[in-house]
Amino acid sequence: MSLSRRDFLQLLGLGAAGAAVSGCAPLYARLAGGPVSLTAWPDWRDEPDYPRLNRVTFGPTLAERTAVQAMGFAGWLEEQLAYETIDDRPADIRLRPYDLIEQDADYLLIWDAAEVQRPFKQAALLRRVYSQRQVYEMAVHFWTDHFNIAITKGEVWALKPADERQVIRRHALGNFADLLLASATSPAMLYYLDNQANVKAWPNENYAREVMELHTLGVDAGYTQADVMALARMLTGWSVQERWTWGEFIFDESVHDPDSKEWLGETYAEGGQADGEAALRYLATHPQTGHFLAGKLVRRFLTDWPERDAPELVEKTAVAFNRSGGDIRAMLRVVLLDGLAGWPGPLPPKFKRPAEFVASALRQLPVETDGGRPLQAELAAMGQADYEWPTPDGPPDVADAWLHNLLPRWRFALKLAYNEYRGTRWRWSDALLDGLDSPAALLDQLSYLLLGGPLDENGRQALLTALTPAQQDDLSQAAAALTAGILAAPAYQWR
Repeated sequence: MSLSRRDFLQLLGLGAAGAAVSGCAPLYARLAGGPVSLTAWPDWRDEPDYPRLNRVTFGPTLAERTAVQAMGFAGWLEEQLAYETIDDRPADIRLRPYDLIEQDADYLLIWDAAEVQRPFKQAALLRRVYSQRQVYEMAVHFWTDHFNIAITKGEVWALKPADERQVIRRHALGNFADLLLASATSPAMLYYLDNQANVKAWPNENYAREVMELHTLGVDAGYTQADVMALARMLTGWSVQERWTWGEFIFDESVHDPDSKEWLGETYAEGGQADGEAALRYLATHPQTGHFLAGKLVRRFLTDWPERDAPELVEKTAVAFNRSGGDIRAMLRVVLLDGLAGWPGPLPPKFKRPAEFVASALRQLPVETDGGRPLQAELAAMGQADYEWPTPDGPPDVADAWLHNLLPRWRFALKLAYNEYRGTRWRWSDALLDGLDSPAALLDQLSYLLLGGPLDENGRQALLTALTPAQQDDLSQAAAALTAGILAAPAYQWR
């Protein structure tokens, strides 16, 4: 559905409902790319854990909110961290049509790239929307970004499904050393960062640089170009099987550099595959790695500026990493309990990235969807197509990177509310409209459903005033318009 000028202006009017009551220009005034201010938050006095739940799920459902009210946030979190005990059959059933992506790389290679990429992306979206293991899925999303691999490079599209299955999903709430070593031997990662071309005659430094800069120590850890080249030499021969069973990890000793290496002030003389394994274990347990990962986790779940807003929390999370030997759950307990649950006052703002924005709308309405091409196209238009971020650093996790591309979000809000996406549908007539007698009552129920609390009075009146006479007389029409308005409003863009 294309937006007519009338529809667009109406949506802008509805979207203005989320604007702050002071110091915040109308939404349409920011089309030129100005910043989006933090808006007036809904009132969470009756449900104080809603903001925290909004950070650790892809949009809190009514069932999850009820569970937190009954168990407390800490009790619910512990249940989520023990994700293996959570029955996730409803999500598993929805994924059955996409079992192609469970196949090995050599089998996937006989298919066209699009035939593999399409179900792979659909499955990612469906897990976010339908899985009951929300903290686990959030961890999967975090590590997918941390160990970013773009399927647009060569034949990586055939290798990445196995990486997602055997590396990210297997170790997302496990031990970081196991996760790092699994990633280092992942054919998808080796191919993406060119280590399959890393041989003693012509060492390729690409993976060696990124594993220190992006995966472990961080860019400011004090290592040198000589250290990068030494690590590259240790990782020579770590490659991808090209014959027989294509796409499996191999160590080719014939192209490995067996000589001793000086790396990070130490001499490494193991030789063979043990050469690189020793280096990776060292990186996986280095205190600087713990600090680097702690900062990223605090940034993902709490604040864009961890070192400024929560330096003590970063340090405490790093200590948990060191004491536990790199246990990811131990780190998350600190971030989510000491950080989120223990934060004094309102949480620092976090802007929904496109993947979070789309999934939250689908979860909270709720929607029946196959996660198909129309929704994938919208994610691409918003700037975050799954598995396509072109650089190894992964999609950014700060608001400034996403504030200036709001038009696709408004279009998504309008089309979703009016059921214009093939393969995606939500119905409001049964549960939503039952017992309601006015657009105002409907708006309050939608606000509770999507925002966890009421809109501020100025925003509430702006939405109701924007309704046409036909929408004011027909609650089913008002439901679509008001839903579009809330989803497009600034208030809904924040987690």
